[in-house]
Amino acid sequence: MKYLMTTAAVFCATAAWAETPVLTVYAGDYFTSEWGPGPKIEAGFEEICNCDLEFSTGDLVPRLLLEGERTKADVVIGLTTDVTAKARATGLFSPHGQDNSALTLPIAWEDDTFLPFNYGHTAFIYNEETTATPPASFEELLALPDDVKIVIQDPRTSISGLALVLWIDAVYGEKAAEAWEALAPKILTVTKDWSSSYGLFTDGEADMVLSYTTSPAYHMFAEDDFTKKAAIFPEGHYFMAETVGKIAATDQPELADAFMAYVMSTDFQTLIPTANWSLPSALPQDAWPEGWSELPLPEKVLFYSETEAAEVQGQAIETWRATLSQ
Repeated sequence: MKYLMTTAAVFCATAAWAETPVLTVYAGDYFTSEWGPGPKIEAGFEEICNCDLEFSTGDLVPRLLLEGERTKADVVIGLTTDVTAKARATGLFSPHGQDNSALTLPIAWEDDTFLPFNYGHTAFIYNEETTATPPASFEELLALPDDVKIVIQDPRTSISGLALVLWIDAVYGEKAAEAWEALAPKILTVTKDWSSSYGLFTDGEADMVLSYTTSPAYHMFAEDDFTKKAAIFPEGHYFMAETVGKIAATDQPELADAFMAYVMSTDFQTLIPTANWSLPSALPQDAWPEGWSELPLPEKVLFYSETEAAEVQGQAIETWRATLSQ
């Protein structure tokens, strides 16, 4: 009798689990790490959706191109504005259905397919204890002594690395090669991803690292370390947003719509600063967590639309490669 009761209990539990709808969300590898926003987003959404949110991580665009219409995703989160053109070209996405006028971005946003959930600006981070005179402009950065050690990321494998080549292209245009020639002697190494670069910086192996204007916030609010700063340049900083998109062929359309609405909610947006260490896309500055509005941010924002980014990134990457390989 005890065996029969146990079997019945297992059967009932399994049946109940099977009846719970599952929303599959493709996300970048970092998303579900211990320092990523995934766990908090999952917990917050599951409180209101009566569902099971499952993240499936990996390199998003290559995965979508490979799977095509066979994709198991209902939603894709983490596509940046520099790669949404490739994602859009798959034909897999449908309109997000949200009100863009609720966004609080420093640029106008009219895209009805990809919805930004956070944003940031590319910047060089330094330690004020070891860098007595940080560069106050891009020109001062290029003029630093060649023994200054800077770590950057590969634009062919890293979103932040791609943002850097687009940033230099936006600032210097036809003189981008000259800018890279001036910067090259200071580059200690080029890493495959952001975390490898940032680890070298925090370990004291480099004087500066390519990252984001919000990177010091992590040190400030999570570690009580106020020594890490972002160098702010009057030439402007490259703007990049992370977006979320709904798969048109999802078999969970109501849950997908609910998730898109959740992205715009105050509950989701207030998670972003201290879960993804970036700026929320739909939250007024006076609602940011305490201390965040005091972060130095650029007055001038540089931005390439997805069309512009797609048009210039090939040549921008080649200019970077050719200069650094000399």
